Amino acid sequence: METDQYLDMFLDESREHLQAVNDHILELEKQPDNIDLVNEIFRSAHTLKGMAATMGFEDIASLTHKMENVLDGIRNYKLNVTTEVIDVIFVAIEYLENMVDSIAAGNDGKKDVTDLVARLDMIEKGKSIKNEGVQEVAATLEAGTPTELQLDQFQLEIVQQAKELGINAYQLTVSLEDECILKGARAYMVFDVMEKNGDIIKTNPAVEDIEEGNFDDSFSFVYVSSEPPENIQEQVSKVSEVKNVEIVRFVVDNNSSQQQKQTEEKVEKKGKKVADEKSEVTHHTSKTIRVNLERIDDLLNIFEEVIIDRGRLEVISEVFDNQELTDTVEHLGRVTSEMQNLILSMRMVPIEQVFNRFPRMIRGLAKELNKKINLEIIGSETELDRTVIDEIGDPLVHLIRNSIDHGIELPEVRAQAGKSEEGHLILRAYHSGNHVFIEIEDDGAGINREKVQMKAIEKGLILAEEAELLSDDEIANFILSSGFSTADQISDISGRGVGLDVVKSKMEALGGEISIKTEKGKGSIFSIQLPLTLSIIATLLVKVKHETYAIPLSSIIETVLLQDEQILSAHGRKVMDFRGQVVPLVSLSEVFEVPIREEKNEKYHAVVVVKKGEKLTGLIVDSFIGQKEVVLKSLGSYLKDVFAISGATILGDGEVALIIDPNALIK
Repeated sequence: METDQYLDMFLDESREHLQAVNDHILELEKQPDNIDLVNEIFRSAHTLKGMAATMGFEDIASLTHKMENVLDGIRNYKLNVTTEVIDVIFVAIEYLENMVDSIAAGNDGKKDVTDLVARLDMIEKGKSIKNEGVQEVAATLEAGTPTELQLDQFQLEIVQQAKELGINAYQLTVSLEDECILKGARAYMVFDVMEKNGDIIKTNPAVEDIEEGNFDDSFSFVYVSSEPPENIQEQVSKVSEVKNVEIVRFVVDNNSSQQQKQTEEKVEKKGKKVADEKSEVTHHTSKTIRVNLERIDDLLNIFEEVIIDRGRLEVISEVFDNQELTDTVEHLGRVTSEMQNLILSMRMVPIEQVFNRFPRMIRGLAKELNKKINLEIIGSETELDRTVIDEIGDPLVHLIRNSIDHGIELPEVRAQAGKSEEGHLILRAYHSGNHVFIEIEDDGAGINREKVQMKAIEKGLILAEEAELLSDDEIANFILSSGFSTADQISDISGRGVGLDVVKSKMEALGGEISIKTEKGKGSIFSIQLPLTLSIIATLLVKVKHETYAIPLSSIIETVLLQDEQILSAHGRKVMDFRGQVVPLVSLSEVFEVPIREEKNEKYHAVVVVKKGEKLTGLIVDSFIGQKEVVLKSLGSYLKDVFAISGATILGDGEVALIIDPNALIK
């Protein structure tokens, strides 16, 4: 079987299932008696095993099978959820992630898992009920039933408990077409269908043999479900190349301890033609396709030219008083707006994809460092461009490891300082204007100003007299300098400052920034500002003297007109009263030193109120032009560090307008 065409799908779905296992295991550690969580983990592991076996990645299939055995023991009450079990499963997840990444890199995905398999075997066998005392109870089958299945005491108890809940137990024998080639794949599809509405208790032959195709032309399994037998038969029959389905019901006789299987219904489905016809009637095609990111990039680049031409047409339609042209341009505007929303949304993904990796990492580091840490994730649904998502994972890992290693104190140290023994780490993401902000906040010891200041002076980054004039936050930001470290000893986890210059460089390469706020004894906040990298944005065009600027609408709260007497002064700065809140004012003509052609005494001043998180600032301009969707273009490498400017755009009349970064103007 040629599987190369399915490789991308395998990789994507494998990562999804591993992430699901990871998330549910973390929850299971908090709720060890929640069997529903165990079932969810088991289903994800089982699906991953089947996919890997079908694709020929036997090492993944084998390791997942061993992990599945442990999970099966937990859900059948043979094993308890302990820290040891959780730890080993996390190691297995890490191994599986490495193997999947290896395959993605073009390798075979093989890895030496001998020790890990041995540990899983020990857990499985060491915690299971001893074979002595477990009575194998044979089933008495109706004449003609081809396969005899034996259930042990635990499996019988499951059947009995299901019966008490009004859930039936069945034995199914499924026969495949004689010419069926991919028997294992077909069997896996049957199991996948069945497990959506019930649970498989026992199989013959063993599950791994069935899914590897090591059986003749039929296999059997015991199945508990609330579905009626006719529905079960119909679901199995929809699987291609299924020739015959036989269903009999289990009835447990408590007096004789024997299983009496009574015929509930025998349904035969012969002939491939009939099967295919029913499959066609009920078949639902996939609603998703996978598209290479480069194709979306190409589409976006082409569409940017459409937006520029649309702007030109809008200008032309204003010059020529032609109703048909005006109507056509308006319709084009509506259609292209819908198109751009679709194109841009295809590139946007939740930052949750990055955040999901951290709970497990933090759990491991906390155990290693003997610390108690509570992680809180806020804003994981915040969306960011896919290209940025792919780049920010490692820098965030470094910042989080720093906070855990050198920010949050040991439990006994926290207790002496009057804090709770459990440290609090917050991972936060939110939109502000044309940017996404990611914050790593801890309630630890904060950054030691004296140490950082001494090191900064020693390295010649600042003079001693200058350092005394800087705030704690300004001093703290020196740890982002190249080769800067205040660690008393080198840690293999991290060192506050070691490598943070690399984090800063990475953020700047992405068009972002990193800053630090700290308070000694209270904690620190590492704040990262990243561009959404949206090429097309909605803006408000404004005039500042003879120049045109664009302000992203996503940053704007409101536009207001102020009279001279409404502009106040506080602490030497211009401010305004905005609904009872004192808001600072910033004149764009002063910030950008726009030359004045002629002096005008204006009675009113146009102000754009912008926000960054909870902070507001009023930007003083000369006049409002109106809303406009523009294409964001980079200023290039020579002008990349222009203060408060994020890019430029070409307007419909050919004029170039600079796009303002309001976040830089809000203090």
